[in-house]
Amino acid sequence: MTKQQQAAREAMSAWLAHPQELGKAPAKIEIAGEFDLHDCHYYIIKYKKSLLGKWLVGVCGFEDTETLEPCGHTFSVREPYNPADAQERCRLMVEVIRQCQQDLAEEEAERQSNAGPFSGFVLLSTPEWDLETFKAALNRDWGIDYPPEDSQEAASDDEGSTAVFDVEGMTVAASLMEFPVPEGEAEYWANSNFMERDAALAAARDHTAHVMVAVVDKEHPPRRRGELYVKIVSTLLRAPNALGVYTNGTVWLPDYFVKVSQDLKEGHLPLMDLVFVGLVRYEKGVCGWTNGLRSFGRDELEIRDSQQSPQDVHMMLLNTAGYIIQENVTLRDGETLGYTADQKLRITRSEGVNVEGMSLKIEF
Repeated sequence: MTKQQQAAREAMSAWLAHPQELGKAPAKIEIAGEFDLHDCHYYIIKYKKSLLGKWLVGVCGFEDTETLEPCGHTFSVREPYNPADAQERCRLMVEVIRQCQQDLAEEEAERQSNAGPFSGFVLLSTPEWDLETFKAALNRDWGIDYPPEDSQEAASDDEGSTAVFDVEGMTVAASLMEFPVPEGEAEYWANSNFMERDAALAAARDHTAHVMVAVVDKEHPPRRRGELYVKIVSTLLRAPNALGVYTNGTVWLPDYFVKVSQDLKEGHLPLMDLVFVGLVRYEKGVCGWTNGLRSFGRDELEIRDSQQSPQDVHMMLLNTAGYIIQENVTLRDGETLGYTADQKLRITRSEGVNVEGMSLKIEF
């Protein structure tokens, strides 16, 4: 047996051991043939669930005849193995895999195009914004050079209250509004900040103006856009008249948001600046939701009527949101989620309760 054949057997055994497949390694497994298709090399694999069971057929592919890393085409629908038609069955399985991968790629491209923008409102105690000071601070805090005013990549008005500039191909727009966020929105959503509610409410109540800021782009991954947004907002929040930022369905205070933003300097995702987790206790249990995943092109998450503690609900939602963003994962209706070998939390997709649009409900 060649090394590649052994790699194919091991890959199929690992695939079959997944909880959603056999849930264990096959009792017997053998290479039963090989063929080429779509510039890849494939192995026909026959295996048994139990020693006395019948042979079943599967397939495992590689990009060439030398590599030991499968190309992602490892699959079986647990049909009986028949030497007469095994190759044709495996060819059909490969076509199914390729079509699924194409559909997923198209779905992901659509999600990416629908992601964003990342936007928010920096609340100010006075209707003042020193653009020159902001430029210097942006460079000091993050090494971002504001382009010169005569550049085609930057623009600002005569009064220095609006700035539009480019950072690595992503467009940043910031504008001073000399009035509070309209219709009491900031005050209303400040109530959701259960960690610092009184201070958040005071910041929302006392603001007299705000800087509206957004990062707009369709070419770069949402995570890069989100990280740039955090950098811009954290620098704006260092201004002496900054009271907080209204973003992702809550109001964060400057110290909190800036502290979380420092995770970027360690190469980490500033998750809690990008995704807010709300909590409320009803008669039937604790409910939680995320606000911010939609900017990444993903559905928001919800947990309904949980008997777990508020802390555990909060951690479950935050960890899942981080997993989705960092691993670029799309969770789907009917799947299960777990952080231990025994944990299987069912996911359903339906109209949101505490969030607008569709949301993914985690049974926790």
